[in-house]
Amino acid sequence: MIYGIGIDIVKIERMKTAVGRWNRKFLERIFTENEILYAHKKKDPYPSLSVRFAAKEALVKAVGDSVPIALKEIEILNHEDGRPFINVSGSLRTFFDKNTIRCTHVSLSHEQEYGVACVVLEQ
Repeated sequence: MIYGIGIDIVKIERMKTAVGRWNRKFLERIFTENEILYAHKKKDPYPSLSVRFAAKEALVKAVGDSVPIALKEIEILNHEDGRPFINVSGSLRTFFDKNTIRCTHVSLSHEQEYGVACVVLEQ
């Protein structure tokens, strides 16, 4: 059964501007070290950072306002074959366990100016 669905879109230039303005401090407030390393392996890290941010926001929308969520409790990684997946921790992991959310689905995409993500939570 579907618990929630969320979608978010991010302008890639806004991510680039935020990182340029606050640099590592911004990155470490939003992203895990694994996410930062993954993005910076790319020629241009900003599309990867943008879609990960969009996925975090989409997950927050899928959960609703039932629990306060720190964005670093959400980690967007990739399987070896490239498919993205979500790890959760902290109070969000507790919320998932309490609400028997057993499966997360995430889709990421970016094109020129925008990054977009969709998240589906299943019980």
